[in-house]
Amino acid sequence: MARTKTLRTDYLARVEGEGAMLVKIRDGKPVDVKLRIYEPPRFFEAFLRGRHFAEAPDITARICGICPVAYQTSSVNAMEDACGVDVGPQIRALRRLLYCGEWIESHALHVFMLHAPDFLGYASAIDLAKEHRELVERALHMKKTGNEVMRVVGGREVHPVNVRVGGFYRAPTKQELATLVDDLERAREFALETVRFTAGLDFPDFEQDYELVALAAPGAYPVEDGRLVSNRGLDIPVSEYEQHFVEEHVEWSNALHSRVIERGNYLVGPLARWALSGDRLTPLALEAAESAGLERGERNPFRTILVRSVELVFAADEALRLIAGYEPPEPSFVEVVPRAGTGYGCSEAPRGLCWHRYEIDDEGTILDAKIVPPTSQNQKTIEADLRGVVERYADLPDEELSLRCEQAIRNYDPCISCATHFLKLEVDRS
Repeated sequence: MARTKTLRTDYLARVEGEGAMLVKIRDGKPVDVKLRIYEPPRFFEAFLRGRHFAEAPDITARICGICPVAYQTSSVNAMEDACGVDVGPQIRALRRLLYCGEWIESHALHVFMLHAPDFLGYASAIDLAKEHRELVERALHMKKTGNEVMRVVGGREVHPVNVRVGGFYRAPTKQELATLVDDLERAREFALETVRFTAGLDFPDFEQDYELVALAAPGAYPVEDGRLVSNRGLDIPVSEYEQHFVEEHVEWSNALHSRVIERGNYLVGPLARWALSGDRLTPLALEAAESAGLERGERNPFRTILVRSVELVFAADEALRLIAGYEPPEPSFVEVVPRAGTGYGCSEAPRGLCWHRYEIDDEGTILDAKIVPPTSQNQKTIEADLRGVVERYADLPDEELSLRCEQAIRNYDPCISCATHFLKLEVDRS
């Protein structure tokens, strides 16, 4: 006679947003895995229509309070593509510096506040801080350093206001950027310690065969632009995204699911970036990765926390490099005259690809908009991971299995407020 059990977690902590998950298990095997994203959509694409093209960076930044720079950068890339504008190397370098600030604050938040408690057996970062106060304080200082980079370059720590189509409203001075150096150097040192710390964590024995997708750029680790590549032969300009990827509605979710046409789900984010462009990290970050035993063919999603730690080293190191070579762009922006057309833009949010398409008329009015955030691209892969985790660990007690499933979800640092929202856990054993 079949044994029936139902496990429920009404709210999954330490992710951005809310929703639900259902796992059905029969005879020790998962027969149904669903991420049920039930919170209503926020319709950013709809209310972009009819707005002026220059408003896109400020509107799209409000999609997320953790990775607003990703939305701003992808939107300006797309608008400049539509208008045939090249902003030049100095503005691109300043955008990359701003993005480094976002990577630092986002990765520091995830590694220590959201994901490390899973590995160390704490219910929350508050509990972690009770026994490891210095560790949490240093992590918060690192996050503050990333926020300060965003403030100095972007004009504000959250939802920066200094970004515009064509560049920046105002370029910071060399002296203003110099004030960031001491804190960035301390952040870099702590990032190196973070790699050593995460390398010593106890990782579940679990691997998956992913199609890994990320941006790639000659001689540079992907951040603010590039071509779309994968470990299965994809190599296309960002304008061809819709020819190779499709979003689909599913009946149990208000968030779209993405897949590679004729191939299926894929993975974006740190694991993909490391696999496809790891040799383009700064020398210090690459040395840290190698000393931690990271292999370019890494397929264990639980080790993504280690890759994020390496990217913390990279982001701090890269920010210092950019500041050392900084020459303020004069002027701080390129004048962009609208023209009728379609533009495409993409950048690497901390969680993975953030892809935008806009159609504008000759007066700069936005006629159509499409935004594909990283979490929606990873949703099918998260479901596949959960199915694999349940198959691998079905004999665990229900509470331990629930915690392992939650940990698998947090591997992706899902920002469900971007895709829609997230997550409670329900496991039905029948």
